[in-house]
Amino acid sequence: MAKKYSLLFLILLLAACQPSAPAATPAAASATSTPKPKITPTPTYASQIDISAVDLDGVEINVWHSWYGAPAALLDIQIGAFNEENPWGIKVSAAYQGSYNMLFNAVDAELVNGTPPDLVVALPEQISVWHETDSVNDLTPYIIDPEWGMTLAEQTDIPSVFLEQDQRPDAWLALPAQRTARFMLYNATWGDELGFDTAPTTYEEFREQACAANKFMRSDENPEDDGKGGWIVDHNDISALAWLYSFGGSPLADDGYEFLSAENITAFRSLKSLYDEQCAWISTADTPYDQFAGRSALFITASMEEFNDITRSFAEAGNRDEWKVIPFPGAEDSTVVVYGVSYALLATEDAEALASWLFVKWLLAPPQQAKWVKSTGLYPLRISALDELSDFEKTNPQWGQAVDLIDRAEIQPKLASWHEVRYLLGDGLEYIYRYNTQEGSVSAILALMNQTASELNE
Repeated sequence: MAKKYSLLFLILLLAACQPSAPAATPAAASATSTPKPKITPTPTYASQIDISAVDLDGVEINVWHSWYGAPAALLDIQIGAFNEENPWGIKVSAAYQGSYNMLFNAVDAELVNGTPPDLVVALPEQISVWHETDSVNDLTPYIIDPEWGMTLAEQTDIPSVFLEQDQRPDAWLALPAQRTARFMLYNATWGDELGFDTAPTTYEEFREQACAANKFMRSDENPEDDGKGGWIVDHNDISALAWLYSFGGSPLADDGYEFLSAENITAFRSLKSLYDEQCAWISTADTPYDQFAGRSALFITASMEEFNDITRSFAEAGNRDEWKVIPFPGAEDSTVVVYGVSYALLATEDAEALASWLFVKWLLAPPQQAKWVKSTGLYPLRISALDELSDFEKTNPQWGQAVDLIDRAEIQPKLASWHEVRYLLGDGLEYIYRYNTQEGSVSAILALMNQTASELNE
C-alpha cells in the first residue's frame, strides 16, 4: 500500500513541480515531539490482574516476528531458556512471518479471523493501526502492577526516548524490542588532513568540510572524481526526518501533517544547495561503504546495524583512518532519530496476556539485553545492561559513540498513518536530487507532500 502512494506522489511531482512554481507562505513551526505521558506506580495501587501463579501453569503463547539471522537465532535460544527456567510453567513458541509488511498483513487477517498471535514484534506505526481497532492490550496495568509489574527504578532504567514512541495519553501500547538510529559518519583522519580538528556540529561547519573534501578531489588530474569527496546523498526517510528536526522543523502540526514550514523549506533547500555546489554527490553503488573506506566521501549516513560492514570495508581497503559517529548537524540542533520494533500484546485471554507480559519483561532484563547487544550491535534497552558491555564497547568504539548520542535522539511521528506517510518524506527528498529540482520549487514539493499526507491521514 505504501509504495502505491509513493508512485502516485512521484507522478504528481512530475506533473506539477516546475521551477516557476510560486513560493508558498511558510507555515508556523511545530514541535518535534509530543508530551510524554507520566505513568508512575504508587504504594497504594491495587492490582487489576485477577490471575494467580497457578493459573499460568501450562499456558502456551505464540510470538510472531520478522527477525532473521542472528536476532532470530538468539530469540529461539532465549525462548528455550525462558521455557526452561520460568517458575510458572509458561511455554513460548515463535513464528517467522517474513517482512514487516507481510507480518502486518498476516496479523490484520488473523484479527478478523479470530486467531491472532498472543504477542507480536512489530513496527510502532503498525501497532498504532491495530490500536485504532482496539486490538492492542494497554500495557499500563501490567507495567505498574505491584506483583507482576516493573518497579519505578526498572521503568526509568529504559531510556525515555525508547519508551515514548509507544506511549499515548490514554494507553501504553507496547515496549521496545529493538532500537537503532541513523547517523552521520565522519572520516576524522581525513578531516584532520583537510585542516579540521573536530567533527562538524552545525550545518555550516558540515557544508564547509564537505566542500573542502570536494575541492581536494578536484585538485588532482583525474576528472572522474571531480564531483566526489563530500557527502554521499541519502534520501532514506529516517535521514530526511533527522534533517528536518536538525533545522528546527517537523512533519507535524496539531493532529496532522505540515511539511510546508519555513524550517522544512530551509532544510531541503540547504541539502539541494550542497548538491548544486558539488559538495554532495549521488552514488550508484548498492551501499556507500567502499566509497567511505576509499576516501571518495568524507561523510556518509548509516544505521547501527551497518557498522560492522563499514568496519570490514575499511579493513579490506587497508585503511586505518578513524571514522566517527555524529548526529545530523543542523541550523538549530544536532539530531538523530531512533526507530525499531516493539512488543505488543494482542492476547484476549487474561492468562495468555499475563504470560506474554512476563515473557516481555524477562526479555527486557539486563542479562538478556546484554546478549542482544552483542548479537545485533544495536542499542541496549536497559541502561544497567551497559555494566556488562564495557568489553564490547572497547572493541566497538562506534557503537559506544552511538550510545552517547541517546540524549540527542528524537522519535518518529506517532500517527498511525505514518506507516504510509513516511515514504512521502523519502520520496520528496529523492525527487529534489533525481530531477535536479530548482531551489525555488522546494516549497511546491512540500505543498504536494502536505496534500498527499492529509489524504493518507484521513
